Amino acid sequence: MSELTKLLSILDEARHRLIRILYVVLPLFAFFLAFQIRFYQAPWSPFPIPYPYPNLFYNVTAQVFAWLRADMLPPGVILVNIGIGDSVIAQMEIALLLTFVFSMPWIVHEIGAFLSPALRRNEKQLLRTLAIPATILFTIGFLFALLWLTPFTFFLLFKYVAAMGLVPYLSTDSFLTFALLYTVAFGIVFELPVFVYALTRVGLVRSTFWWKHWRGAVMGCFVFGMVITPDNSGITMILIAVPMVALYFGGAFFARRSERKREHRELLAEPA
Repeated sequence: MSELTKLLSILDEARHRLIRILYVVLPLFAFFLAFQIRFYQAPWSPFPIPYPYPNLFYNVTAQVFAWLRADMLPPGVILVNIGIGDSVIAQMEIALLLTFVFSMPWIVHEIGAFLSPALRRNEKQLLRTLAIPATILFTIGFLFALLWLTPFTFFLLFKYVAAMGLVPYLSTDSFLTFALLYTVAFGIVFELPVFVYALTRVGLVRSTFWWKHWRGAVMGCFVFGMVITPDNSGITMILIAVPMVALYFGGAFFARRSERKREHRELLAEPA
């Protein structure tokens, strides 16, 4: 088989996997924009039963936005729609995030199926081993930021607004950009231990490297926090960087532990 034939075969497989991903992503995206979730209290059920109802305006994204506003913003903060299309863009952004979250298992499955032929047996085993911890860590980071850290950050920042006697106004675009980016960024930050552990597990980076260069890693955490946060206060940078440093050392600890176990197994396997 020629190199061109191999390349065309890979591209055809990538196209096939992308189409399969779109089969899930596009209907989900359309659903979030075209339906709302209503609840029916059946006489025989102790809990309300959710069901979809067509609504192009107060749809799932509008319901999520209302919940985010009530959950994250301190009392008295007024959201304003400045741009004529800000509300439409806000619904699109929320729909994209929801689509990404709910379709992620299918996306990961298709990407794994595409990469599987090129991976060695130990690499496939590593991916299977790390899939559940990576998912759990991302979920913990995402929910931690969604339910506590982001509301606390808004509360803290608007304390300064109140201290200066300013009117607590916030544009819809600024609120949503901050809330979504900050929350997703924290979910990604929680993947750091998996990244550190995986590089050592496959033998690309020695565990001593993580401990030797910890100062540079700490600096990198603060730089990442500065770049990823959408405000210039410095408070949000610290709130991301400090947990990130702790996660880095946690990953370095488990990387060293894994490396010592591998060295011990290799020592036992050596002939006497």
